[in-house]
Amino acid sequence: MVKLRLKRCGRKQRAIYRIVAIDVRSRREGRDLRKVGFYDPIKNQTYLNVPLILYFLEKGAQPTGTVCDILRKAELFQERTSIRVN
Repeated sequence: MVKLRLKRCGRKQRAIYRIVAIDVRSRREGRDLRKVGFYDPIKNQTYLNVPLILYFLEKGAQPTGTVCDILRKAELFQERTSIRVN
């Protein structure tokens, strides 16, 4: 099973997280399938590759709780439902 989850990068006391599609059996720092965005909690910046995220969600990838909150803040789920309606 594939999950969308955070992968920690950056320095000590200055974490930046990549949002990656990764196999559930892999470690947090393990090999990812694709990088689909990043999240900087200190500057509160987010970059999302929306078409790639939608692709993985349509294929059955499950976002973790934190990634789900990030996607909800970016209003990705509203965008996703509007695509299905049309």
